[in-house]
Amino acid sequence: QGPPVRPSGHHRRPNHTADVGVQLWAVSGASCPEGSVPVRRITEADVLRASSVRRFGRVPMARVRRDTVAGGHEHAVGYVAGDEYYGARASINVWAPKVSTPTEFSLSQIWVIGGTFGNDLNTIEAGWQVSPQLYGDNSPRFFTYWTTDAYQTTGCYNLLCSGFVQTNSRIAMGAAISPTSGYKGGQFDISLLIWKDPNHGNWWLEFGSGELVGYWPSFLFSHLASHASMVQFGGEVVDTRAEGSHTATQMGSGHFPGEGFGRSSYFRNLEVVDWDNSLIPLTTFHVTADHPNCYDIQGGVNAVWGNYFYYGGPGRNVRCT
Repeated sequence: QGPPVRPSGHHRRPNHTADVGVQLWAVSGASCPEGSVPVRRITEADVLRASSVRRFGRVPMARVRRDTVAGGHEHAVGYVAGDEYYGARASINVWAPKVSTPTEFSLSQIWVIGGTFGNDLNTIEAGWQVSPQLYGDNSPRFFTYWTTDAYQTTGCYNLLCSGFVQTNSRIAMGAAISPTSGYKGGQFDISLLIWKDPNHGNWWLEFGSGELVGYWPSFLFSHLASHASMVQFGGEVVDTRAEGSHTATQMGSGHFPGEGFGRSSYFRNLEVVDWDNSLIPLTTFHVTADHPNCYDIQGGVNAVWGNYFYYGGPGRNVRCT
């Protein structure tokens, strides 16, 4: 197949107030031979950290925000719903949140969602994640995920099962992102665009300024074969309550949104792709937090960042037990 048709408005670059994060693997300028792609090496230790070989690289149940908090997953997200969506774009502030136990994680991502929140849930997901169990360290890593049955039997992270087709020889899925943002220090973002190519119907992923990473074939999906019914942006953590109280795993920077730029993590320049393959600003944008005393979210709009929000928090504190 030929290259995808990028959405109109694609070359209208967001105003950059922060630098773009770079993958560690690519800092040296290395790339793979033509016709091949970089794959993060999976070690025996990676697999041993999973509960079983079969579960390696898959997500625990109840991964997407629902009306009730289930499975220990907690969210602070913004979303649009009630229309037909053909993609989404955002610039995501990159931090290295602390994760309290190896079986927990902290992520910040875009969800492109089709179907209901029952067993027919379809999602395409991309962002950054700190997951000691999956990667063996506490570095934020570029990742993708997909499912067609609410995380039950289909889908996986990155390239750990067939599904996502990588076309890029320079970007390694699951590679660490560097540099990361610092409290009252430098702020670093990654820009991600997910959209449905109108020519072939596949869902493409772009990283940074025009770097095509690969695509999810349309035939993987039921609802997303045609379009998405919801787009969600934000943070998620797993709370295992390993010590009998709320986890101290951080979301975003580990600081609440009220602290603002340079202290709290953000998403900015949020857009969706419409039926005409055009990037457009969000309308009727909602924000919600499962446990706002643990992790919260505050949205806004301005001329430089368009639709944006600050989100995150420290987890366990005097108001979050």
